[in-house]
Amino acid sequence: MLIRLAFLISALLVVISYGAFLFTRDARYARFAWQVVRFIGFVGLVFGALYLFERYGLIAWRVMV
Repeated sequence: MLIRLAFLISALLVVISYGAFLFTRDARYARFAWQVVRFIGFVGLVFGALYLFERYGLIAWRVMV
């Protein structure tokens, strides 16, 4: 549930920042939106790797022991 909330807040940040960029043509907002997208992508990869490790790595370890 926490991950979904983080993705929802980040999506709102990206939409609002890009809207502010379109309204003001200030590159700071577009740069901020891109940073948020990169950060959430990194967080998604980390959580995905942890999920895969938990799902396959720890279960395989339990079978071996």
